[in-house]
Amino acid sequence: MKELLLKIKEALISALPITAIVYLLALTPLFEFSTSELITFSVGAVLLILGIGLFNLGADIAMTPIGTHVGAGLARQRKLGLLLAVCFVLGMLITVAEPDLQVLAKQVAAVMNGTMLVYAVGVGVGAFLVIAILKIVFKRSLSQILMLFYMLLFALALIMAVTGKLNMLPMAFDSGGVTTGPITVPFIMALGVGVAGVLGDRKSKDSSFGLVALCSVGPILAVLLLGIFSGSDLSYQVPDYAVSNDIIGAFTHTLVHTAKEVAVALGLIVVFFLICQLAFLHLPKRRLLKIALGVIFTYIGLVIFLTGVNVGFMPIGYKLGFSLAGGNKWILTGIGLIMGVLVVLAEPAIHVLNQQVEEVTGGLVTRKAMIAGLCIGVGASIALSVIRVIYDFSLVYYIIPGYFISLALSLFVPPMYTAIAFDSGGVASGPMTSGFILPFITGVCVCLQGVEAVLRDAFGVVALVAMTPLITIQLLGFRSIMERRVRERRAMKKILDADDQQIIHFM
Repeated sequence: MKELLLKIKEALISALPITAIVYLLALTPLFEFSTSELITFSVGAVLLILGIGLFNLGADIAMTPIGTHVGAGLARQRKLGLLLAVCFVLGMLITVAEPDLQVLAKQVAAVMNGTMLVYAVGVGVGAFLVIAILKIVFKRSLSQILMLFYMLLFALALIMAVTGKLNMLPMAFDSGGVTTGPITVPFIMALGVGVAGVLGDRKSKDSSFGLVALCSVGPILAVLLLGIFSGSDLSYQVPDYAVSNDIIGAFTHTLVHTAKEVAVALGLIVVFFLICQLAFLHLPKRRLLKIALGVIFTYIGLVIFLTGVNVGFMPIGYKLGFSLAGGNKWILTGIGLIMGVLVVLAEPAIHVLNQQVEEVTGGLVTRKAMIAGLCIGVGASIALSVIRVIYDFSLVYYIIPGYFISLALSLFVPPMYTAIAFDSGGVASGPMTSGFILPFITGVCVCLQGVEAVLRDAFGVVALVAMTPLITIQLLGFRSIMERRVRERRAMKKILDADDQQIIHFM
């Protein structure tokens, strides 16, 4: 209970800023919120705080240990084929059941079979989880692998531009962001730690990062290939963001639906863990009971959190964007920047990543440094998204230069920072981005460019949220290098000064 109260306190501090700015904007004459909307948002904020607290506690005592034990247990079998096959199936099943992917998929009506789109993303994650495991086993450079596949992505984007299917590009890059959601991230990161601890070398801590980064590439590649070979296009209809007067009914309906989705996603992990437990883990009962309690906390927290976001935050996000778009464009951009800075604090998986980074690096990369880099990166991404909607230009003008800069930085910073940066990009684009920021940008786009431009201009915001931290976090690596050089120069200067003093004293 003490740990739970501490987690809820941390969640309150994280979610309070974005909640406060919505209330402040509601007091301005520009907005006319109904009583139902304010009550719905307030209830959603309470559920958001409670859900983050429960989820973070559950991730600490269940999701992370499960991933670590499974990864280490599979690696100890010394059967590479078994390890890769299990990782592929597990990555695909978890992704297909990921609530974030379902939320995004519902906002796009595909002329092609919508189920095909979801399973293509799942296959992409499974395949690249296999590549990530191979990177650890054969000790390959993450930056070289990322360069290879991003060059392939840019080539496919060029083919889509030539074939007139460039509208699918934002959707493809958004798919890479939403698949690494609150269920997938803790498990995949811990799986990497377990495998690297058994099969890695003396730099196994560095090797454990990068799995989320590679798993974000797979869905982009899969959706681009699906778009090229499907012979069809995407159409879009703005969802009904109206707030129901039946507040209790709206929350109850969403709660039941979300509970089923999360049960499927978590159930796959639990069943797989139990199979591993019977086959080779053989953990003691006390540890199993603790993990079971953590799974319950994770389940309840995630259901509550997603219900609060879907019912309380999505309609308000859309209305804020639509209303602000009618005013000054620079004020709109500034508010987008502020929202991006604040919304990253409320992403549940961010806290899991920051804690694991601090633990694995032994405090070399602190939580405060990570939060600062993520806030700056995500804030800039939302501001850039608003500018793109205002001036109506293609996402490629951001994506291609942004990833070239990110990949170029990877050649100069320590490999650990590159891996952490690319993991951070996938983690930052979580349910708060798809459930609050995407509706906000959609509202801006509908007001300024019309519904027909949403697929072209509004989609892509998740991709930008996943891209900008790659630059800001790697810049932390530059800072660490410069600080180390300064310390070395000062130490050398002290040695030289001491030698000079000895020479003078001798003379």
